[in-house]
Amino acid sequence: MLELSLPWFLLLLPLPFIMYFLPKAKPKGDGIWWGNTEQLMDHQDHKAMPKSVTWRYVCLLLSWVLLVFALSQPIWLGEPTKVTPSGRDLLIALDLSGSMQVTDMTLNNQSVNRLEAAKSVLSGFIQERRGDRIGIIVFGSKAYLQAPLSFDTKTINQLVQETQIGFAGEQTAIGDAIGLGIKRLEDKPSDKKVLILMTDGANTAGRVQPQQAAEFAASQNVKIHTIGIGADSMIVQSFFGPKAINPSTDLDETLLKNIAAQTGGEYFRAKSTEDLHAIYQTLDALEPTPAEDVWQRPLTSLFHWLGLGSMAFLGLALLMSKQLSWNKRAWRSGEKA
Repeated sequence: MLELSLPWFLLLLPLPFIMYFLPKAKPKGDGIWWGNTEQLMDHQDHKAMPKSVTWRYVCLLLSWVLLVFALSQPIWLGEPTKVTPSGRDLLIALDLSGSMQVTDMTLNNQSVNRLEAAKSVLSGFIQERRGDRIGIIVFGSKAYLQAPLSFDTKTINQLVQETQIGFAGEQTAIGDAIGLGIKRLEDKPSDKKVLILMTDGANTAGRVQPQQAAEFAASQNVKIHTIGIGADSMIVQSFFGPKAINPSTDLDETLLKNIAAQTGGEYFRAKSTEDLHAIYQTLDALEPTPAEDVWQRPLTSLFHWLGLGSMAFLGLALLMSKQLSWNKRAWRSGEKA
């Protein structure tokens, strides 16, 4: 469907006809006055150049019509499309410290390390967050932004799968990860800013204390959900045979609970891949994506195309005028001969 933003410009369309029929001022003094010398020459010899003159006026008229329509700023409304409105600014902080290589998780009936289990569950979670802007922070001894906030969940998911243990160092800088998350979210207009922090240890590195970072996050309306990952029992081979140990003794659950409580979030304990799936399903319920879709029509401005068309017809008219001038000279030369 076509719409005109400034339809009153169409009032200019009859201007050339008005100018044509206006009385023309006659020159002072003696002599024969003729308002249109080209028309006089055409009357002298109808076979000389009537087609060139006609087409020149047609091009000038089309140029004027296209120019007036361009000034009225026509907009083409496309077919309605369904668009999911923007939901949350959601950052996921993923621990890549050395302890994430402990193989106390199972995936498809095979033993995998904590990072592989986390990436598998994150993949499905990210793909379902349609309408949210998602970003990834990775941290170890330091915290880094792996992927900025984006609606492109496919690329975000790919970047998550490319992460490897030790990329950010062997230790765990929880406070720095929270601080970086706040920094990436503070200038965002959304009032629904969420950080999901996943770790299997305690704060052992970094310049920012986690408790201080949590206090600042609360003042910036950033909600932090924390996930403590790691099984509470694991069978290992020792000198005396199989032995059950707790591989999650380094997990600081008290710290993670305090961070979540202080910022209005929740703390979750993931002892298995199934627990991780359940946790992210719960997070989907706690932080739902937009439920209602919005229909909108794409708008395409036709101003440039009509303007180019007007210039093209004006150029043709000028070329015809030049050709007409050359034909007149040839015609006059023939008369004198």
